[in-house]
Amino acid sequence: MTSESLWKKLGGGLLCGLTLAAAPVSQAQSDLSLVDAIDPMIGCWTKREGKSHGLGKTFPGPCTPFGMVQLGPDTVTGGDNAPGYCYTHDKIEGFSFMRLNGAGWFGEFGNLQVMPTTGKELKYLRPEAEKYSLWNKFNSPAESSFSHDQEKAKAGYYSVQLLDYDVQVELTAAPRSGMLRFTYPKSETSRVQIDFARRIGMKSARLKFSRQRIEKVDASTLQGSIQCSNLDGGWGKGDGEVNYTLHFYLQFDRPIENWGFWEAEAITRMADRHEGRNTGFFFEFPTEEGEQVQMKSGISMVSIQGAKENLAKDIPHWDFEKVYRANRALWSHEMAGVSVQGGSKEQRTIFATALYHAFIDPRSVSDSNGEYIGADQKRHPANGFTYRSLFSGWDVFRSQFPLLTLLRPDIVNDEVNSLLQMAQISGKGYLPRWEIMNAYSGCMIGDPATVVFAEAYRKGIRNYDVEAAYQACRTSVMTEGDSQGRDRYNELGYAVGSLSKTLEWAYADYAVAEFAHALGKKDDAAFLRQRSLNYQNVYHPDHGNMQAKMDDGSWATWRGLLRGYGCVESNPYQQGWFVPHDVQGLIHLMGGEEKFLAHLEPFFERTEGKFTGWNLYYNHANEPVHHVPYLFSYAGKPWLTQKWVRVIMDKAYQTGVRGLPGNEDLGQMSAWYLLNAMGLHPVDPVSGVFMVGSPIFDQISIRLDPNYHDGRELKIVVKNNQPSHVYVQSLSLNGKLIKRSWLHYDELTAGGELVFEMGPEPNKAWGTDPESRPPSLSR
Repeated sequence: MTSESLWKKLGGGLLCGLTLAAAPVSQAQSDLSLVDAIDPMIGCWTKREGKSHGLGKTFPGPCTPFGMVQLGPDTVTGGDNAPGYCYTHDKIEGFSFMRLNGAGWFGEFGNLQVMPTTGKELKYLRPEAEKYSLWNKFNSPAESSFSHDQEKAKAGYYSVQLLDYDVQVELTAAPRSGMLRFTYPKSETSRVQIDFARRIGMKSARLKFSRQRIEKVDASTLQGSIQCSNLDGGWGKGDGEVNYTLHFYLQFDRPIENWGFWEAEAITRMADRHEGRNTGFFFEFPTEEGEQVQMKSGISMVSIQGAKENLAKDIPHWDFEKVYRANRALWSHEMAGVSVQGGSKEQRTIFATALYHAFIDPRSVSDSNGEYIGADQKRHPANGFTYRSLFSGWDVFRSQFPLLTLLRPDIVNDEVNSLLQMAQISGKGYLPRWEIMNAYSGCMIGDPATVVFAEAYRKGIRNYDVEAAYQACRTSVMTEGDSQGRDRYNELGYAVGSLSKTLEWAYADYAVAEFAHALGKKDDAAFLRQRSLNYQNVYHPDHGNMQAKMDDGSWATWRGLLRGYGCVESNPYQQGWFVPHDVQGLIHLMGGEEKFLAHLEPFFERTEGKFTGWNLYYNHANEPVHHVPYLFSYAGKPWLTQKWVRVIMDKAYQTGVRGLPGNEDLGQMSAWYLLNAMGLHPVDPVSGVFMVGSPIFDQISIRLDPNYHDGRELKIVVKNNQPSHVYVQSLSLNGKLIKRSWLHYDELTAGGELVFEMGPEPNKAWGTDPESRPPSLSR
């Protein structure tokens, strides 16, 4: 049962007789399910520290699995602050309905920002308030100080005390709606104010191109549309070309009797509608000590009517506790797909929260009736899948989508359909590498969507137009597509001046070659397989590392450990290991296993145990190296893979706000942990091969999907499991000994019992047979 169908069964929080934990929000839950171990505060650290890139950049507010709403506190607008929240800040400017989960760069969303206030003076952003720069952080004059001692976050719930106003704020969320509860002090003038113009990554008082249209429908209801133009900022300071309109249908649980709109310096009272570029709304009333006011709103990317219907289906009542319990039920349902036994309390918290973070995106942007806005900016009806957005391709193809093929293959199927629709109805024909709200945002490099498509097809996830999907992949790698310089790569055999692009495009060529081979397209398969060997063109034999080349074929200047200079968010030592489809070919290129290992072992040892924040060697804070620990297994030393993945899990992932080593990146950083905690991780997702690592729990049971998998359950059992027992002694699947250091997706999803026998010392006879090395293109 999907989250959306379960919410319908719950009747928008009415619970419909299901047996669920019914404790109020204020009462601690006593059961030991994974949902209770979730700590949304993990990773909520945005502040830069040297080259830490902001650590996790997660948010603490409530959301539902893969849902449209991410309701939460905003501590700052502007700067490189995509989630809108950072634990180091001490002021809150409001609570908005959407945000990014752990992305670097300038943010987007943050729409429909609500703030309860008290006092006679109405405070809001005015055009001349501050010197304006997108790099500057700036806050609303309505902001309030707060204390983390009076802040609470758990799955489906967030609360905080606004100290300047003595107002308690509580939040909970449904798939396409959110609910807020405010508890006021005694005050002659209490207030709810809403900034309709505000977005993360820009300043509402300076909008020139975006507009807002608001209407008071009846005594307690507002509805309207918030147009968001990239010309006013947003994702990548506006360079991402993200344009969308958020529609809302918003209700209070009391009559709106004294209200007004603001627009720059002008305040208009008691008007029923307003349209402008910098629009805000306020609603004033007296309160007694402890008096509560509730607000709920549905949102839609399609229409006001869609927002109204979404609210009616999500929250058809005013019982905050029931909405929270329904939210918790959704997360309980998702968490039940992966049951865990053993491990420390800290490991369970990290694991549960990682699963939570990995299940936020790609989010639904279609309405409850299935309608969505496509890349042509037109309305489209439901078409057998949920239209989704937020594809951080360069990040998530490595771990998150391989994880989803095991846990939620239906989400993978949705995403393939969504990206395919985008390629088709945009008229471009090729796939985006970083999609946000139908925008080909231009962020990062490569053609990662081709990897996701080829992997999905290889794993039997095929509920889409397969031929059209293949053609979109082919167009992506055969033309300039969504990339700068691919035409020259296709001509020269390398990307001019860019090691990163050369290696990423070579892997995309391989991905499409495998897709072509599976469909019997022999000419395409042969051509692209050969081109996927382009990584060989940028190997410099003099120093044994990869190095960028210039247009005339000369080598780019070698700058060693310096980041950049042809490498994206990496240096040549880090990027040069990215040949996931042909590791055996890379080993041969570097002179054999001994020389390969002579480069690989110091790559980890020189980190000196520093796995949080950026470093010059194995930098787990960013994605290019996430597969590298498993390269030891290709060279006959799987025990070093086991050693290092366990070290990384222990040192890079922690509880607390600094618990992530780098940006969450829409689920990738957490997905890496989840797979490795299971003892599995891919190097080449397209092949369907999962490498064997070092599991940390006594048992993990994975609920398989009969619509996509042959089996019903995969049980991973770890015998002789202790913290010091990091080495695999033996491995069996359904009673049959496995002597190789890898397993295939088909073996795993057939179901059964995968048994690890662990020990404190390496078994150097296991997984080392040269005839059983993991598959590579060259062997």
